[in-house]
Amino acid sequence: MKMKKTGLPLLLAVGYALLLPSLSPADTVVEEIIARVNNEIVTRTEYVRSRDQLKQEVQQQDPTNADRAFAEKQRDVLRDLIDQQLLLEKGKDLGITGDTELIKRLDEMRKEMKLETMEELEKAAEAQGASYEDFKQNLRNQIVTQRVIGQEVGSHLAMNKDDVKKFYDQHKAEMERPEQVRLSEILIAPKTPAKPAAGANADAKPEPPSEAETEAALAAAQTKAQDVLDQIHKGAKFVDLAKKYVTSPSAKDGGDLSYFKRGTLSKELEDKVFALKAGEVTDVIRTKQGYVILQASEHQMAGIPPMKEVEPRIQDALYMQKLQPALRAFLTTLREEAFIDIKSGYLDSGASAKQTKPVETTAKETNAKTLKKKKKLGVF
Repeated sequence: MKMKKTGLPLLLAVGYALLLPSLSPADTVVEEIIARVNNEIVTRTEYVRSRDQLKQEVQQQDPTNADRAFAEKQRDVLRDLIDQQLLLEKGKDLGITGDTELIKRLDEMRKEMKLETMEELEKAAEAQGASYEDFKQNLRNQIVTQRVIGQEVGSHLAMNKDDVKKFYDQHKAEMERPEQVRLSEILIAPKTPAKPAAGANADAKPEPPSEAETEAALAAAQTKAQDVLDQIHKGAKFVDLAKKYVTSPSAKDGGDLSYFKRGTLSKELEDKVFALKAGEVTDVIRTKQGYVILQASEHQMAGIPPMKEVEPRIQDALYMQKLQPALRAFLTTLREEAFIDIKSGYLDSGASAKQTKPVETTAKETNAKTLKKKKKLGVF
């Protein structure tokens, strides 16, 4: 579950039935309940919201096949809402509140958005049309469900060297790659003095700098770039200097420019950067924008990478392969321990044949086993 850095993540809002005292039929607010999960409910508003969000997601991911993908996935909308309720209830049983992690996540969002206070974060959420309290509750729910999955499912998944080796051998062709370098930059651009336009016309363009002023600005930029390079050679970290000196958008990422394959750079730059080993830097290079120092943060050679290099990624892939069926089995068990009632016309695609549906009974008809189970689940 990842989020964009450019704004607040819009998570699924959690709906609750609103029960108001009724003065007349016209004064009554009625929320349609489409599923009951123990003593919690899933409303039609939640269902429609989740379905609409799914439609938007598949449209963004693959516009060409969006209709087919939506038709295949929408059958699981109610299943996923019930899954969430089951995981949240399990979180309560385990004493997982998510409060500490929630504060940490909110503060991380505030920093990413360059906001000074949490009050500004609240205003930013509400500016997107979201209730801040709902937003926090959604984020807390996400944290709790992730913790439950990690603790109750993920921690029991084991992967050995044989699994990694088998995956590596089966997917070698997919891992083949061209030679490429991952570059970071420190660009020092010349600063020429701004000169107001001649005359009294405020709309006139400012006068360009003189040749002497241009040469002086270039010389100052070169001197500054050489000083930065000297600091790198003395042990200063490239990423720290990039954040300090770079004024381009790459500054926030420590000057990172991502990967470049052979043939995508000018011949002069390509010869310099592809001669670098990982961590090495170029000399100061003159460009149209000023003077730049480039670092090869990674240098990947052409061909199939050795297994040791890609082992962490293989382990992640194997984890996800094993997690999905294990999680579904865990959720099936939770269903069988719960009371779930689905309104006619709606489908829970994750239903188990062994799960129990609430049954209205008299006190005499209620046996001791069912009563004990209901008390445990909070139905009574």
